[in-house]
Amino acid sequence: MHAVGDAAAPAVAAGEHRHHGHDDGHAVATAPSRLVQIERDILASNDAYAAANRRRFEEQGIFALNLVSSPGSGKTSLLCRTIELLKTRLPLAVIEGDQQTSRDAERIRATGVPALQINTGKGCHLDAHMVGHALQTLSPVDDSLLLIENVGNLVCPAAFDLGEAHKVVILSVTEGEDKPLKYPHMFAAASLMLLNKIDLLPYLSFDVEQAIAHAWQVNPGLRVIQLSATSGEGFDEWLAWLDEGCATVPGRKRTTIDGLRRPIAELESLLSSAARC
Repeated sequence: MHAVGDAAAPAVAAGEHRHHGHDDGHAVATAPSRLVQIERDILASNDAYAAANRRRFEEQGIFALNLVSSPGSGKTSLLCRTIELLKTRLPLAVIEGDQQTSRDAERIRATGVPALQINTGKGCHLDAHMVGHALQTLSPVDDSLLLIENVGNLVCPAAFDLGEAHKVVILSVTEGEDKPLKYPHMFAAASLMLLNKIDLLPYLSFDVEQAIAHAWQVNPGLRVIQLSATSGEGFDEWLAWLDEGCATVPGRKRTTIDGLRRPIAELESLLSSAARC
């Protein structure tokens, strides 16, 4: 069972997830063709739950992102800084995925934003069924930004759609430039790569241009933003990307301030012309 809950309430069961990975108890004698069919059945079931999540997001105008990376890339620190910069501008909610503990969710809740922890136990990724259960408890409001921090893993999360608008892969400069080549499925599945911890570049031999070239070799259409959750470098570009994404969500109910500026300016121009006449 996968625990879903927060620090203020007992964890509730999120439903059994028969994980496809390393610790799922597959019998040694199971034929390869049978294993392939099991994989297909798991992914088909996940896709159905993901479609239900996606319908909910579209109906509520929620911009949902699936943040994926290796452990230690700085996902949670990046989330905390993002939240501090955005929480007065739009409603936010966070789903945290980890194998154990609620430490990351507690860090998020300390910012004043609602967060719910999913503990996957031996599972190495979130799936759409878990996220659907979490949504029932978290109840994100209309027109919100939902940030889903997946379990630290660059393999399994690539195959599991959660219903998100985009996968955002985070690569830190303390990792190798060849990560995109070693884990191509994740970088191919992502819409955006955040190259994090760039404040450390003066102290490292990390080759930024080579890392980006490797990422584009796997996914030529991948957007890349260089930033630092510590110094704040690059956050203007990251927040602009988020604003653009929020504004284009189907079913969005709120008219943004930016969306009002043009018609207001046009009206003021008309009134000014009329006054001169």
